[in-house]
Amino acid sequence: MDNRALTDALSIAHQQGLLSGKRTLTVRGRMPALLVAQAKRKTGIQSDSKLLEAALASLAVHDDYADWILTRRGAVSRDIDLEF
Repeated sequence: MDNRALTDALSIAHQQGLLSGKRTLTVRGRMPALLVAQAKRKTGIQSDSKLLEAALASLAVHDDYADWILTRRGAVSRDIDLEF
């Protein structure tokens, strides 16, 4: 995911109200140091909290349309006349 996509995900999450309200939930986890370092390098985000917020926003607003449309492959008979 490039920085533009990450910025878009955060913007959409903000528009949907997902980033509003008090920060009341603590999320913890042990991560491989190289994974975190690479994610920070790629995003430019240095705060662990902001990095997690960006990752969660990206997951929360992900558009599944491409995956959905690919599952429809072959659903329409090849014999159907689509010309009009």
